[in-house]
Amino acid sequence: MNEGENNSKHEPKRGGQRTDPSDQSDRTDRSGKPARLRPSGGYRKLRSFQAATVIYDATVSFCNRLMDPRSRTVDQMIQAARSGRQNIAEGSRASAASSQTELRLVNVARASLDELLLDFEDFLRQHGLPQWAKDDPQAQAVRAVGKDHRTDRSDPTDQTDQNPYSPWLAHADPAVVANAVICLIHQANYLLDRQVAGLERQFIQEGGYSERLAAARIAERQRKDRTDRSDPTDRSDKTLPACPACGKPMALRTARKGPQAGSQFWGCSGYPGCKGTKKLDGSV
Repeated sequence: MNEGENNSKHEPKRGGQRTDPSDQSDRTDRSGKPARLRPSGGYRKLRSFQAATVIYDATVSFCNRLMDPRSRTVDQMIQAARSGRQNIAEGSRASAASSQTELRLVNVARASLDELLLDFEDFLRQHGLPQWAKDDPQAQAVRAVGKDHRTDRSDPTDQTDQNPYSPWLAHADPAVVANAVICLIHQANYLLDRQVAGLERQFIQEGGYSERLAAARIAERQRKDRTDRSDPTDRSDKTLPACPACGKPMALRTARKGPQAGSQFWGCSGYPGCKGTKKLDGSV
């Protein structure tokens, strides 16, 4: 969870963070089916998701050990921590269908962690406990763990028992635990801000799902047109008739009024500047 750690050049990227190729749904499968228009998944290797997982587990532990289980705040804190984690995953999965949904869900995750941040700050203030300054040695030590430790706590196959944050998150003093979680939330929010900025750049440069779908449709139509034109057995006339009045291509139209209402005819594409028409049989 190092904010300054560079992404591996061998790993695909999404939103400025690493993705896990084994957890992506945009691969071409062994049956030869085409890949999806946009990549999705890979959220388990997003550093924001890893940070949110640590925060969620730490919040559940903190509430169970150090808070009154009857307090409504306990449920609110756990739900906020869960929302921060789950919406990162849901946004990653939704990316294949909608860029806007992905951005919205990542922003929901960011807002949920902000809510949780206030809850931990409120806990310290209301209990008369000190909050660490940014340059406090304890805060620096918590931040340093993300730079030196590579264990993925969000990976269900990871059997590593030692949580590198245990000296703070398992501490008996609630002030130590709350301050450590606050540090982790700041790190996660920084990563989410980078993720949102990367997604916004990607959307501007490459377009969203609907834009890519339209481009793919145009490309497929052009491919079919080229195939049809190269077929020597295809004798169909693919050219539009020319307007007898101005020579512009004509378009197929349907009469809306008069005795011929509902019938189709050729009308000039320059209408209303040109009112040239032809019957479907080609007569004027």
